[in-house]
Amino acid sequence: MNPRRTRFVGYLCALGAGTLWGTTGPLSTALYAQGAEITGIGFWRIAVATLGFLGYGALRRELFAVDRRTLLLAGLLGGTFVALFEVAYQFAIAGAGVAGAAALLYTAPVMVALLADPLLGERVTATRLALAVLVAAGAALTVRGGAQTGVVPAGGPGVVAGVAGGLTAAAAYAGTTVLARSVVPRIGSVRFLFLEITGGTVLLAGLLPLTGRMPLPPATGAAWIYVLALALGTVLAANFLFFGGVKRIEAAPTAVAATIEPVVAALLALVLFTQQLSSGGWLGLAMVVGGVAGGYARDAAREG
Repeated sequence: MNPRRTRFVGYLCALGAGTLWGTTGPLSTALYAQGAEITGIGFWRIAVATLGFLGYGALRRELFAVDRRTLLLAGLLGGTFVALFEVAYQFAIAGAGVAGAAALLYTAPVMVALLADPLLGERVTATRLALAVLVAAGAALTVRGGAQTGVVPAGGPGVVAGVAGGLTAAAAYAGTTVLARSVVPRIGSVRFLFLEITGGTVLLAGLLPLTGRMPLPPATGAAWIYVLALALGTVLAANFLFFGGVKRIEAAPTAVAATIEPVVAALLALVLFTQQLSSGGWLGLAMVVGGVAGGYARDAAREG
């Protein structure tokens, strides 16, 4: 595959991941309405995905063939990022709302752009950093310009806990992106995702009971359907696409392209809930799309 086509596929993968991640907030708040616990949602969506991987591994034993360094990087470090993200983002959604959580999460592209230079040797240019800031600001405007959706659980965390959760989730997302850029080209996205979510599941299974937050299983059939949708769509499919993007393009533009998530969430709100965007929301949407398109056009021109 020629470099330009490789980059195009990489951007498509990242956009696909962001599109699927755009359903996380609505599905999570639907689970709140079914009585699910905040920490339980984060645990069960990766636990179900891990069980699916174990079944796959029974047929493809090479999935389990990993060296110690890979196990430490993908399983332990990657699993820690996953565990942090799963719990923190649910606190962000419940405390700051779907819109606030998404806005906080997409400070991550700026973090990735800054981390990619010292950790991966990906040079941070003024243009690349400006595009990351542009899409982060656009994400904030997009979600702030739409009505809040979902059900905040009674007695849930406050705004301060929600903001802290959102920033923690953003840091974990940035860490996963940088780690994946380093490891996925060597071991492949399937093995990386298996090790990462398995590590996250094991960590949460051990730590949540110690904090008095036993992850109880979903109580209704509808809740299980939402959990399955989260596991299959926002964990497995979205991450396969995201790591497919990371494998083909650098970490910073991958994170920027995946910022299409709040645009998707806003459009879903328009279609499904007839919620209107303010003028600021439409401006933010245009900033995200323009930033992603600008990044791709810049990289294509550089290669051409």
